[in-house]
Amino acid sequence: MIGLEDTLFGEKKAEARKLAFTSVEQYPEAPISLGTTLSNFTGDWRTFMPVINEEKCVKCYICWKFCPEPAIYIKPDGYVAIDYDYCKGCGICANECPTNAITMEKEEK
Repeated sequence: MIGLEDTLFGEKKAEARKLAFTSVEQYPEAPISLGTTLSNFTGDWRTFMPVINEEKCVKCYICWKFCPEPAIYIKPDGYVAIDYDYCKGCGICANECPTNAITMEKEEK
């Protein structure tokens, strides 16, 4: 039988909290990368693309945190931007955005 300490409801969850960022200043400049090169573009098969409305963006970086690819980056002004060479158009960023600052639009190729 699995005990609570072996689940995310026990020690592992407590340990994960210790590793979590507590302020924006702790976020790294870019998400963790697996060392891909510039030639490994993954955005060419995207059907929908995320579009950011900076007027609605509150710089919470939730989209950056949830992006499964290193496709969202933080610009010097604090707003986020999309690197469409790597964005697959999954829509997770738009789904997670609390202010609906990201919309998914049909891509015209």
